[in-house]
Amino acid sequence: MNSWTWGFEGYAGERESLREALCTLGNGYFATRGALPECEADGTHYPGTYAAGCYNRLVSEVAGRRVENEDLVNLPNWLPVRYRVADEPEHGLGPGPWLTPAHESLTDHALSLDLRCGTLERHTWYEDDDGRRLSVRQLRLVHMGDPHLAVLRSEFTAENWAGALDVEAELDGAVANTGVKRYRQLSHRHLEHVETGEAAGHRVWLGCRTSASGIRIGMAARTVVLEGLGVETGEAAEAPVLPVRHGDRRVTQRFRLTLLPGATVVVDKVVALHTSRDPAVSDPLHAAVDRVDRAPGFERLLEAHRTAWQQLWRRAEVDVPDHAGRVLRLHLFHVLQTLSPHTADLDVGVPARGLHGEAYRGHVFWDELFVLPYLNLHFPEVSRALLGYRHRRLERARFNARDAGRAGALYPWQSGSDGREETQQLHLNPRSGRWLPDHSHLQHHVNSAVAFNVWRYWEATGDDEFLHTKGAEMLLEVARFWADKAAYDDALDRYRIRGVLGPDEYHDAYPGAKQPGLDDNAYTNVMAAWVLARALELMEELPDPRRRELAERIGLHHSELALWEDVSRRLHVPFHNGVISQFHGYGELAELDWNGLRHRYGDIRRLDRILEAEDDTVNRYQASKQADVLMLGYLFSPGELRGLLRRLGHVLDDEMWWRTVDYYLRRTSHGSTLSGLVHGWVLARVRRAEAWEFCQETLESDIADLHRGTTGEGIHLGAMAGTLDLVQRGLTGLDTRAGVLRLDPVPLPELSEYDFTLRFHGHWGVRLRMRPGSLHVSVPDSGVLPLDIELPGRSVSIDPGRAATLDLPEPPEG
Repeated sequence: MNSWTWGFEGYAGERESLREALCTLGNGYFATRGALPECEADGTHYPGTYAAGCYNRLVSEVAGRRVENEDLVNLPNWLPVRYRVADEPEHGLGPGPWLTPAHESLTDHALSLDLRCGTLERHTWYEDDDGRRLSVRQLRLVHMGDPHLAVLRSEFTAENWAGALDVEAELDGAVANTGVKRYRQLSHRHLEHVETGEAAGHRVWLGCRTSASGIRIGMAARTVVLEGLGVETGEAAEAPVLPVRHGDRRVTQRFRLTLLPGATVVVDKVVALHTSRDPAVSDPLHAAVDRVDRAPGFERLLEAHRTAWQQLWRRAEVDVPDHAGRVLRLHLFHVLQTLSPHTADLDVGVPARGLHGEAYRGHVFWDELFVLPYLNLHFPEVSRALLGYRHRRLERARFNARDAGRAGALYPWQSGSDGREETQQLHLNPRSGRWLPDHSHLQHHVNSAVAFNVWRYWEATGDDEFLHTKGAEMLLEVARFWADKAAYDDALDRYRIRGVLGPDEYHDAYPGAKQPGLDDNAYTNVMAAWVLARALELMEELPDPRRRELAERIGLHHSELALWEDVSRRLHVPFHNGVISQFHGYGELAELDWNGLRHRYGDIRRLDRILEAEDDTVNRYQASKQADVLMLGYLFSPGELRGLLRRLGHVLDDEMWWRTVDYYLRRTSHGSTLSGLVHGWVLARVRRAEAWEFCQETLESDIADLHRGTTGEGIHLGAMAGTLDLVQRGLTGLDTRAGVLRLDPVPLPELSEYDFTLRFHGHWGVRLRMRPGSLHVSVPDSGVLPLDIELPGRSVSIDPGRAATLDLPEPPEG
C-alpha cells in the first residue's frame, strides 16, 4: 500500500465497526459508513448514513424519568446489494444462502480505501464444496462533485463455472439509531411514514420523514446490469429483471444474472438523496427521483468525483514523510468528508464525531476550537459558514442566558438543530450499569470558544465585513455574559466566576457538595478575560457608524464597557504551591494512587467510570481527564499568555509555566483524544522527546482505537483536525495577527521535514517547506500585495510569483 491507500486484509468481525468508521465516505452533505453492502445492522456491522444537520428528538424512559434526546438521524440505508447462487431445479436444489464474508465458503477478503480518489474498494472470493469460485469486486463513492449522489458498482465473476446468480438491490427505510450500545435502551426509531415506489428506467424510490422535526427525506436509486460489451460501453444489457418487491419499509429491485466462466457481469447502483432542509428544493422525493434520472453513467460520475477530490487536495495539500504522513493524510481525508466546500451552503455545526457514527448523538460541542484554525487557512468559506451556524443560534443563546438569570448570550455545551441545550440529563456508566446525573451543561467555557473562533477567523482572513457584523454581535454578547456572570468578592478584591465546569469534565462538584459546579476554573476565567479585552478592542476599532448601529441593535450602554474593562483586569486566577490551580480548592483535594489503579485496571483513561464503579468519585482527587489549565498553552503563544496574566496582575515566567505543566502531566489520565494533542503541542516548544509521545498517541488514537471501541461509534474530528494544525501552526509557531504570517519554528526530531500549502489574506496556495535549518516559502502569482513574513529577529516581504529560502536558528536542546 502507498501513502494514499489504506488496506484491510481478511475478515475480522470484532474489528468491523472500526473499519466501517475509518472507511466512511462522505462529501460534507452526507456520509455513509464503510459497511459491506450485503450486511445489515446486527451487532457486528452497522451501515449508517447521516446527512449533516438532520436531527430528530425522541422521549425515553430512563431510571424512572422521562428524558428527551435529540439525535443525528440514521437515514435510509442505500447500500444493500445482496447476492447468492440461484436455484438449480435440474439438480433438485433451491437457492443458496445470501453470501456474506461470514459465510463458510469465504476464501479471501480485502478492503482498500483510496484517499486520493475518495473511493472504497472491496474484493471477496468464495469457493463452495464443488470447487466453484465466485469473485465479488465492489467500488463505491459518495460524490464530492454532486453532494446528493452516491454510486456502488458491483462486479461478479464466476471464475470456473457457469450458472445463475440472484442479486437484490434495495433501499431500506426500516433503520434505527442503534449504533451505540449504551444508547440502545433509549428510544431510537426516528423515521416514519415510509413509502416506496418505482419509476421507468430501472428506478425505485423511498420517501419518509423524521417523527418530531418533520424533516422529509427522499431517496431514489437507478440500478442497471451491464454485461459483455456493456461493461465497456456503459449500455444496459438484457438481463432477467424480476418484479420489484415492496414491503416492510423497503423497496427491492431483483435481478437474475447469467454467469459464464471467466466473464464479469456488472451491476451499477446510482443513488440520490435529498431532504427538506436543502435550499431551493420544495419536494425532496421529486428532487431525488429527478436527480438520479439525470445522473450520468458510472465512468463519468467517477471521473467528476476524482476531479473534485483533486481540487480539494490541491487546496489542502500536506506532505509529511513516513507513517505520520500517512496518518495525517487519513485525518485530512475525514475532515474534508465532514466539512467540505459543500458545507458552506448548509446550516450545520462541527459534529464532534464527524458524520461517521452516532456517538455523542451527532452533537456540536467545542470542537470547532480545534477544527477551525485549520480550515481558516484552507477553506475560509467553510469556517465562515460554521460561524454562521453559531450566529443563527445567537437569539437562542440569549434566551439561554436570560433563563439562567444572566445578560448576554450563553451557548449550549451540546448543540443540535436549534441551539437549545442538548446535553443529556443522565449518562450511563457501563462499568457500574448505573445512570448518573450529567452536569456537563455547566461547561460555559464553550461561550469563549465561540468568541475565540470569531477572532481567529478574522485574523486569518481579514474578513472585516464578518467581524464588524455577525462576528461582533456574537463576541459582544459573550463578553456581556461573562461580565454579568463575574461577581465581585470584597475579601479578594477580585471578580469570581462560580458554579461552572472546566474542560477537565471529571470534576463536577466539590466533595460532599449538594450542588454541582466549581469556582474560578482558571481556564474559564482567563478565557473570559481574553473575551472581554477583545470586545473592548473591537469597540475601539469599529467604524463609528457601525459602532453606533451595533450599540443600538443590542442595547449596549457605555457603562457596560467600563465594567468590562474592570472585570478583564481583575478576574481571579487561583494558584497553589507555585502553580496555576485548575480551580479554587484543587490543591486541597487528595492525591490519587495512580500506580495502584494502573496495576489493578491497566487502562485508566476513563478514571471517572472506574472510581464510580468502586463507589468513589473523582471529585475527591487531584486528577484530570484531559488538559484544562494547559489548554491556555494550546490556544495562546507564550508571549500572549504572559500578556494575559500580566493584564490580570500576575507574573507568569517560564519557570512557573513549566512547573504548572509538570504538575498536571503527573495528574492527567488522558481520557479524551484531545488531551494528547494539547500536551504534545505545549511540550513541543521545549521537551521534544516527550512531545512526540503525546503527538504519536493522538495520531494513533483512532486508527488503533486506543480508547477501546469508541472509534467504531464515530471518529474524533477535533483530534484529527488538531493533528493537522499541529503541523500547520504548532510546529511552525505560525501566528496570523495583524495581517502578517509570523513563524517561530521548533521542529520535532521525528517530524522535522514537511510541506504544506495555505491560503492567507487573498494569497492562494502559499507553500511552506520546512527543512532542518531552513524554511522555503513560495507565493503563487496574483494581483495581491506582497506577503509579509516575520521570524524571530527578521522580517521579509515576498512578492507574488516569487519564493524565498530563510535560514532558521538551531532549536535549543530540550
